This record gives sequence, structure tokens and C-alpha cells, in this order.
Amino acid sequence: MYGTVAKMKILPGKEQDMQNMSRQQPAGMVFSHVYKLDSGNDEYMLVVGFESKEAYKANAESPEMHQQYLEYRKFLADDPEWHDGEIVQSMP
Repeated sequence: MYGTVAKMKILPGKEQDMQNMSRQQPAGMVFSHVYKLDSGNDEYMLVVGFESKEAYKANAESPEMHQQYLEYRKFLADDPEWHDGEIVQSMP
């Protein structure tokens, strides 16, 4: 499996707007989780896993994902910090 972890800071009052965005599961996606951090600073972690690096890259480079990112970006204080890599362990 392959995926990304992203740290994001959502603009104050925009959490519900972010959650209300329609989300369609892309081909090859295995899971997606969003954590609201205990820091209390509107900080979140996004964790996404795909079947393979190829499936991840195909999604990340698609025009549809770029458009969705532009919509998400409206609700963020800054660009996310992305950390891509191979998933070496996953437990149910």
C-alpha cells in the first residue's frame, strides 16, 4: 500500500464547510481518516491509503483531484504539509 499524511490548519469556523464537501472515493483508495488534533489550534491530520503507489499517483495527478484540492484549499489557513510514502504496516 502507498499513501500520504498531511497536516492541515483549517480556517476558524470552516470545519463544517470542509466536512460538507462531497467526497467521492477515488479508484484504488483503501482508507481515509481525518484527525482533529488536541492542540486546539484548528489543526488536523489527514491519513490516506491506496492499493499501490501507481493508484495513488494516478489520483494525485488527475485533473479531478486538482479541482477538489482547490475547493479544499479555500478552507485552509496554509498549504498542507504532505508526507507521501509506502505503508509498511496496517492493522484492522
